[in-house]
Amino acid sequence: MDSNEVNKLLGGFLGTCFIVFSIGLVSDGLFASPAPEKPGFAIEAQEPTEGGPAAPAAAEKPIADLLATANAEAGAAIFKKCQACHSGEKGGPNKVGPDLWDIVDRPVAEHEGFAYSAGMKDFSQGGQEHWTYENLNHFITAPKKFVKGTAMGFAGLPKEEDRANVIAYLRTLSDNPKPLPQPGASAEAKPAEGAKPAEGAAPAKPAEGAAPAKPAEGTAPAKPAAPAQ
Repeated sequence: MDSNEVNKLLGGFLGTCFIVFSIGLVSDGLFASPAPEKPGFAIEAQEPTEGGPAAPAAAEKPIADLLATANAEAGAAIFKKCQACHSGEKGGPNKVGPDLWDIVDRPVAEHEGFAYSAGMKDFSQGGQEHWTYENLNHFITAPKKFVKGTAMGFAGLPKEEDRANVIAYLRTLSDNPKPLPQPGASAEAKPAEGAKPAEGAAPAKPAEGAAPAKPAEGTAPAKPAAPAQ
């Protein structure tokens, strides 16, 4: 191969490189996309603060208010889930759990013939604690949370309506159903100690048959008021 052919090959190679390089420069200039000085949309995402205050929990309705609109028939349908462990008839047998006949206001851990857990016995305080409407509501919500050490494996009923319906049904399992609590009775505020009666309120009357108060020793009796002229 002579020098002319070598020069031709080198010239062709260099020309090809020049063309490719030129095309790259031209394409960069045509399709360049410089970043804007100010973005069109500024999305600011606020990061949650670690250890910040938790969202306030929704206030639970008093069981007295829930029972005012409860449906015992709906509670009977829910109670079918409980019948695997509890009977509900008068004189019914104890199963995994005790018979629940006349359970409302019954002393805790005092049903005859059932072996209660140590946690339930501690909670009962020797039978002083009763299955009030409040206690039933809290226990059915989360048994193991309300009574530490209970052997009851039921997870609980998270819905207020379901709990009220079941308790309304349990109330019917009795020869003498206990009276329902008055709605809003627990929310009545008592007057603060030493507070004065509201302006215009009548003074308290003495109890019927009570003797009038005697004047303090050493004080003169009050004189009768002069008649109005």
